[in-house]
Amino acid sequence: MHCGIAYRQAVGQEGRLVVFKNNNFIERSIMGALSFLKESIFAEEYASRKSFLQSLDPRIKTLTFLLFIMQVLLAKNLFILLCLYALCLLLTLCSKINLGFFLKRTWIFIPLFSLLIAIPALFNIVTPGEPFITFKIAGQKLSITRQGLFGALFFIMRVITSVSFVVLLSVTTKHFELLKVLRFFRIPQVFVMTIGMCYRYIYLFVEIIENTYLAIKSRVGITVHYKKGQHIVAWNIAYLWNRSYQLNEEVYKAMLSRGYRGEPVAMNDFKIKPKDGLWLCLVVIISASMIYLNYRLKV
Repeated sequence: MHCGIAYRQAVGQEGRLVVFKNNNFIERSIMGALSFLKESIFAEEYASRKSFLQSLDPRIKTLTFLLFIMQVLLAKNLFILLCLYALCLLLTLCSKINLGFFLKRTWIFIPLFSLLIAIPALFNIVTPGEPFITFKIAGQKLSITRQGLFGALFFIMRVITSVSFVVLLSVTTKHFELLKVLRFFRIPQVFVMTIGMCYRYIYLFVEIIENTYLAIKSRVGITVHYKKGQHIVAWNIAYLWNRSYQLNEEVYKAMLSRGYRGEPVAMNDFKIKPKDGLWLCLVVIISASMIYLNYRLKV
C-alpha cells in the first residue's frame, strides 16, 4: 500500500473502522503543518547569512527594533504605519530573506486572528458613523461605516507591522544571541532560561510527532478498531510525558556536569562596530521624523 494514503473514516456495524483513500489529505496536512512549524521557528540559515541585519551587533539591532515597534504602537495615522511596514520589507530584502518566506510567516496566525477581532468593529452596531455599505441580514439593516472600516484597517495594519518587525528580528538573529541580548537588557534569568529550553523542546517534540505518525502508519495499516486507536493515542501520550520527564533530568545533569551554574554562557562576545553606530543614529533620526510627522498629521 502506498505510504502516502490518507484516510476518510466511517464506523461500520461491527465497530471496525473502515478507511478510504482521500487524496493524501491527512498526511499532507500533518506533515505540512510540522514542516511549516520547523521552517518558521528554526530558520537558522537566514541568521547565518552575510548580509545587512545579520552583520549588526545583536544588542544594537534589538534596541533599534524596539524603537521601531514603539513607533508602530504610538502611530496615530495609517500613512505612518504604511511607511514603517515598507521600511520593514526593505530591510527584509536588504538582508537577503526570501519575501515569500517572510510574508507567509507574518500574515498567518496573529494577523488573521486580529482580523476576526476587527470584523465586528466594521458595523454600525459597534462603530456608529457614515454608512459605507448597507445591506440586510434576516430583516435587520446593517451598515459598514467608514469610521469602522478605517478603525479595523488601522488595527490590522498595526498588528501586521509589529509582528513583521518581531519576526524579522528573530529570523536575522541566532537564538542563543537573542537570549544573551535579553539578559543584557536585564530580563530575568529564569524567563530567558525557560525560553531557551522551550526552543529546544519544540524541535524535539516535532521530530517525535513525525516519527510516531510514521510508526503508527507502518504498523496499523489502513484498518483499525476504534478501541485500538484510542489505546494507541493514550499510550503515545503517556510515553511522551514519561520521555519528557526523563529527558529533563538528563539534560539538567548534563548541564551541571559541564559547569552550568544558573547562567547560560555564549561562546562569542558582542562587539560594536562603526556600522552599528551609524545604524543606531539613522534609526534615531527616523524615529524622530516619525514622531514629528505623527504630530503634524494629527494636527
